[in-house]
Amino acid sequence: MSQHPQNTRAIRVADLSARRPVTFDIAPDAAEMARIASDLGVLGLRKLRLRGTLTAEGRADWLLQADLGATVSQPCVVTLEPVQTRIDESVMRRFSPDARLDAPDPGAEIEMPEDDTLEPLDTEIDLARVMIEALSLALPPYPRKDGAELGQLTVAEEGVTPMQDEETKPFAALSGLRDKLGKPDTE
Repeated sequence: MSQHPQNTRAIRVADLSARRPVTFDIAPDAAEMARIASDLGVLGLRKLRLRGTLTAEGRADWLLQADLGATVSQPCVVTLEPVQTRIDESVMRRFSPDARLDAPDPGAEIEMPEDDTLEPLDTEIDLARVMIEALSLALPPYPRKDGAELGQLTVAEEGVTPMQDEETKPFAALSGLRDKLGKPDTE
């Protein structure tokens, strides 16, 4: 079987041919995108698509190379107004039976593998999971609307002059003392 139908979400490893790459192209419908948006905590999601190929690597490993595209709406971290972001990312995963990790004991420290593209190979390769994981990693962590700036809030008790940022710098007081004493700069 050289090609899977469009929108196939999971590909059985037993159906893959080591001689020919398998192409895929998945694009969730509106209802599925709304569910994904809700799961990821974003305001909206449009034009989500993952398209690419699965190619045999050696005897039991598979290389997934794909392009992820999506338009995401998130709240601005300053104004909370919706911010639209276009995401176009390359995705690469290597599926290998050797990548299986034993479940660590609760609270135990584990070392992260050097190759972050390596995934354990099971009986299926779940393309929808790869798409959602890649999308969540590509989301801007602090989306900001153009021109949105944080203001400065200055608070002090009545009758007290609020401290300014300049006054918190370590050498500001020394500079003020030098000016009061009228000594020339020794630099």
